[in-house]
Amino acid sequence: MLELVAHRGYARRFPENTLVALEGAVAAGARSIEIDVQLTADGVPVLFHDHDCRRLCGVAGAISDYDLATVSTFTVAWPKLADTTRAAIPVARVADLAAFLVRHPAVTAFVEIKRQAVRRLDPERVVRAVHEVLTPVLAQTVLISFSRPVLGAARALWPAIGLVTKRYREFEEIDRARLAPEYHFCDVEGLPRRGPLGHEGSTLVVYEVDDARRARALEARGVRLIETFACAELAQALSAPCP
Repeated sequence: MLELVAHRGYARRFPENTLVALEGAVAAGARSIEIDVQLTADGVPVLFHDHDCRRLCGVAGAISDYDLATVSTFTVAWPKLADTTRAAIPVARVADLAAFLVRHPAVTAFVEIKRQAVRRLDPERVVRAVHEVLTPVLAQTVLISFSRPVLGAARALWPAIGLVTKRYREFEEIDRARLAPEYHFCDVEGLPRRGPLGHEGSTLVVYEVDDARRARALEARGVRLIETFACAELAQALSAPCP
């Protein structure tokens, strides 16, 4: 059976990477979530995806250009498909994620440290800042990243890590003897067109999928985890009888 990973929480209906998006995903039945992490200028890890703040917060500059006091005044844009009251929703901290996981002990969080987070700061420093906050709930988290240096720093600290790639073949290009990632997150557009999918000793997670027919086709090729912005809609579509 396919399991869905709520991409940035329930991002189709709520502001992405926020507590309301995470709570919305759980309410929709998700037991796995994926969120993105960057650091503020004063070194506080927060949930944020983009390389700059314009799309989500309507301000110029990267999240790392601002200290936490300033970031705490930002609000995150609602998606176009939101059908609820559009209250002002603040940027969440990783500390908020930790509290969320305490409230939901059955939930697993895939925590992606973005590459832009380590363009200005040493990967070891970034990883340790996130690890320090998540230590009480570490068993509920998997540290994932496109960045090999981030995963190298995380390998000794996390019980499980995951490589994120755009293309499937990139997994074969890493030093698996050193990193040994338990998960591989791969863009659906970067998969080979035919044949079984998956790697020995690592679980494949395919993103971004919101179509039930495509999800079932991936399941037939061996995929068990699908990452989606539309966790409720896709779950409902997958529960319907095949046409």
